[in-house]
This record gives sequence, C-alpha cells and structure tokens, in this order.
Amino acid sequence: MELELQILWAAVTAYVLAGIVAVVGVVLGKKPERSVLALMLAGLSLQTISIGLRWDRLGHGPFITMFEILCSNVWSLMTAYILAYWRIRRIRATAAVVMPLMFIMLGWLMVAHPGEGHYPPTYNTPWLYIHIGLGKVFLGAVLVAVGLSCIILMRHAGLGRQRLAQLPASPQLDELAFRCMAIGLIFHTLMLIAGAIWAQDAWGRYWAWDPLETWAFITWLTVAFTIHARLAYRLSPPVHAGLILAVFVTAFLTFFGVPFVSVAPHQGAV
Repeated sequence: MELELQILWAAVTAYVLAGIVAVVGVVLGKKPERSVLALMLAGLSLQTISIGLRWDRLGHGPFITMFEILCSNVWSLMTAYILAYWRIRRIRATAAVVMPLMFIMLGWLMVAHPGEGHYPPTYNTPWLYIHIGLGKVFLGAVLVAVGLSCIILMRHAGLGRQRLAQLPASPQLDELAFRCMAIGLIFHTLMLIAGAIWAQDAWGRYWAWDPLETWAFITWLTVAFTIHARLAYRLSPPVHAGLILAVFVTAFLTFFGVPFVSVAPHQGAV
C-alpha cells in the first residue's frame, strides 16, 4: 500500500504544479500550455499506476470506500479535462480555474482513509462498470462546462478581463458550455438507465427512491432544466453560467455526499 500512496502523492504533486503554472500563466499573460499539459499528463499517468496497483492488490475497482471513489473520480475528471484541453485550444486558459477546483477534491482525497472496504456480491456485474463509466463521463462534461462558466462570470464581474482576453468572447464560451451540458444530459440519462438495470439484476427492483437514487434524479432534473431554460428563454451567458454552477454543486453533493449518509444497499457506487 505504501508504494500506491507514494505514487499517488507524486500524481497530486504534478496536478498541483499544473494548476500553479496555469494560474501564473494567466496572471503574467503567458501561455505555458505545453507545460500545463505535460504536468497534467504526468499526474494522470502516475495516478493510473497507483489505481492499477491497488486494483490488482484488492481484486476490485476503486468504487467502494470514499478514498477509492474520490481517487477514481479525480482520475476520470482529469482524463475528461485533459482531452478537452488537448483538443480545444481556445479553452486552455480555463485550466487556471479548473485546476484550483480540483485542488479541493485532491485535498479531500489526501485526508481520506486509504483502508480497504467490503466488496458486496451485488457489485459483481458488468452493469456496475457501465453505470459508473457513464457517470464519470457526465461529471467530466460538467467540469469542462464549469470551467467555461467561471470565466464568463469572472468577466461579467470585471475580474481579469485583460488577462482572459486570449479566450473567445463570452457568447462563444457559453455555446461550448451548452454543448458540454448537452453531452452531460445524454450520459446522465444513460447512467440512470444502467443503474436501474443493475438494481433490477441485484435487488429485484428498478427504482426505490432511496436518497442516492432520489438525488441522482434531482441532478438529472437540474441538468434538463438548465438546457431547457437556455433554449427556451435565451438566457444571457452569465445567467446560464450560474445555472451550470448550480448543476455542478448538485452533482457534487450527489456523487460525494449522499452515498455516505445513505443506507442504500448499493451506497458509494457512483
């Protein structure tokens, strides 16, 4: 276990350095994009090794304890953001916002107890992996939208306008954020469907309205409402950005708060 944790600490260090370089780059008006990408990739590679070693040692994936859930979600969120950062050059300055957000989760991860958890027999199904995988794509899409939304809100508040001038105009960022939310809605819907199939296979019922399922549905409603409002009422970029942040908060509470206050038989799965 010590080797896993040492490698994980090295990954966290690389992520933190990537965030620092991104923030300093924005403040100084520089574009250290290659350095930020290299550090994020180094962190992701190290974390992949750490997760792989733990998976091999325990014989199950990282989705039982809070430590494992946080670790796997940091990995998936960073994977999604790195892909967006690599493919969409015009959003790269959002790393100065996204990485500090990730620091919160990284800090929580490093103070969580890395002990082992009980692996329930109901987890031994491919539907679990499908359910979790779809949920992680949803969170990754929302994270990218949050980064864009924070830039829009900062501009609207008059913060860092000159430093963020390298980014596209707010309406363009708003359109990108909307597309990310649309992707998120698709994958969140598929996640709920896969979760219902898993629940039927494991416990003989598709839906029970336990706290985790209820909050997952509430999250789906917030995503659907945000997309509907954006299309139907032609929301301004700052208002749309505020709704996206509300979605992120709801999703964060659902994925990381509800599982460990719920008594549901499948707690912690997402």
